[in-house]
Amino acid sequence: MEQSFEQRIKNMPNRLAPSMAKDHPNLPVVKEEGCYYYGLDGRKYLDFTSGIAVTNVGHRHPKVVQAIKEAADGLMHGPSGVIMYDSILRLADELAEILPGDLDSFFFANSGTEAIEGAIKLAKYVTERPYVISFTGCFHGRSMGALSVTTSKSKYRKFMQPSGLTYQLPYANESECPNGIDPINYVIEKLEKDFESLFSHQVTPEEVACVILEPVLGEGGYIVPPKAWLKKVREICDRHQILLIFDEVQTGFGRTGHWFAAQTFDVIPDIMAIAKGIASGLPLSATVASNELMKKWPLGSHGTTFGGNPIACSVGLATLEVMKEENLLENTRNMGDYAVQQLEKIKEKHNVIGSIRAVGLMIGIEIIDPYTGTPNNDGLMKILNLSLEKGVLFYLCGKHSEVIRMIPPLTVTKEQIDEGLRMLDEALTEYEALILKD
Repeated sequence: MEQSFEQRIKNMPNRLAPSMAKDHPNLPVVKEEGCYYYGLDGRKYLDFTSGIAVTNVGHRHPKVVQAIKEAADGLMHGPSGVIMYDSILRLADELAEILPGDLDSFFFANSGTEAIEGAIKLAKYVTERPYVISFTGCFHGRSMGALSVTTSKSKYRKFMQPSGLTYQLPYANESECPNGIDPINYVIEKLEKDFESLFSHQVTPEEVACVILEPVLGEGGYIVPPKAWLKKVREICDRHQILLIFDEVQTGFGRTGHWFAAQTFDVIPDIMAIAKGIASGLPLSATVASNELMKKWPLGSHGTTFGGNPIACSVGLATLEVMKEENLLENTRNMGDYAVQQLEKIKEKHNVIGSIRAVGLMIGIEIIDPYTGTPNNDGLMKILNLSLEKGVLFYLCGKHSEVIRMIPPLTVTKEQIDEGLRMLDEALTEYEALILKD
C-alpha cells in the first residue's frame, strides 16, 4: 500500500542519512512560489533563505518553469564534449558579458564544491606550484579538495582531515580592532604581517599556486571585509605571481547588489567559482577564468559527465533574462538598504541582537547573550523556531551558529520585508520574555 507524505516523513530517519536529514528546520513542504513555501500543514511560509541563496529570482519563476519545459522537449543530457549544444554556448556568451575583467572562459559543473575543485586544480596546473592559501572562517565545500580550504567549522573536518597542501590566514575582522585604532588600517596591516610571517616561516611565495577566499564570509558568519582589505590581497598576489580565486558561490548573481561581489568591491580575481543562483535551483556551476589561462589547462586535466546539463543551461539563460528585465540588481540594493534600516530599529528594542552585517540582500543578524555579550546559539535556535511558528523561515551561520542568515529572493518587496521582520520582531520579544522568566 502506497505510503502518504506524512508517513514517509515519520520514516525519514530510516531512509536518509542524518547528515542529510537533520538540518534546520526540516519543514515539510508541498509547493513553492515566489517568496513563499507552502507547507504540508496547509500554512504559507515567507522564505528568507532562497533555498540557501539559490532561488535569486524567486521560487518557480514562470520564465524558469517555461525554460525547463521547452528545453526538455529537445535535450535532457549532454555530455558536453561528446556532443555540443546551443544552450551551453549561449550561456557562456551571456556570462562573459556580465563577469568582470577578462573572465570569459568556463568549465561547467554541477555544484559549488565542484567549481572550487576545478578552480584549485586549474591554479595548481598552470602555475606548477603545490600550495594553496585560504582564510580561516571561509567555507568552500566538503569534498576532500574543497575541504582542505574550508575552515568555517572544525566539525566539517572531524575524522576527515584532508591531506591537501594548504595554509590558513585570519580573515578580516574589524571587530577585533583595539580601541583608538582605525579598523581598516588595522586589518590591512595585520594582513601584511600575516602573509609576511607565513612566507618567512612556513612556505615561500614561489611555492604557492593560489590564494582562495570568499569576498564576503558566508557560512562563517556573514563578515563583510573592507574593500581596501580585498585590494591588498590582490596586491600581495600580484607581487608574488600568485593566482587569486574568488569563491562567489553564495555572493554571485546579484546577491551583493551587483552581478558579482568582485564588482561590488572592485577587485578582479584570476579565477572564480560560481554556482547557487546561476540556475534557480537546477544543478549547475562553473569554474571561470580568462581564455588565456584556460588554454593552459588541456583535455584530460579535468572532466565531467553531467556538468553544463542542457536543461540547466537553458534555465541559467532564463535566470539572467529575468534579472535584467526585472531590474533585480537595483532592487537588491534598495531592498537591502531598507531591510538594514528596519533591522537597526529592531536592534534598538532587543538587547539579544549584537551586530548587523550586510551587503545587498546578504544580511547577517548576530544573536548574543544579553548579559555576557557572547555568541548565543541556543538563543538563535529558539528565535528561529519562534519565527517559523509565526510564518517566516530564516537560516543560520557563524562559527558558533550564532548569526541569523537573511537571504530572501532578490525579487522581495518592501511589504514582504516588513512582513518578515514583523514576525522576527515578535519572535525576539517572545524569546526575551522567556529568558527573563527563567
